[in-house]
Amino acid sequence: MAETLAYKPTQPRTETFSYLPPMTPERIARQIAHCIAQGWNPAIEYTEPEKSFSNFWYLWKLPFFGTQSVELVLNELEACRRANPGMHVRFLAYDNYAQSQGMAFVVFRA
Repeated sequence: MAETLAYKPTQPRTETFSYLPPMTPERIARQIAHCIAQGWNPAIEYTEPEKSFSNFWYLWKLPFFGTQSVELVLNELEACRRANPGMHVRFLAYDNYAQSQGMAFVVFRA
């Protein structure tokens, strides 16, 4: 009798960084600092886990135009998570020059 291979169920992936080990708070802060150093505008979005593959996430406040504070962005990420339990929360950085997203990654998973 031939054995069948059993594969473990995989975790749904929502973005590029989700294929890497989870980021530490220090690595998240460094990514945000990099975006700010590039002159990109940070923003925060959130959505229900079942809608995470949609292009439309809810915007948490307005983008933080011109901010230079990594700590402000980290505090707002945490505030969004507390206000929206059970939702995915992601960080975005808008590039004014290219008029597109420079970076986006999920910070908190539901």
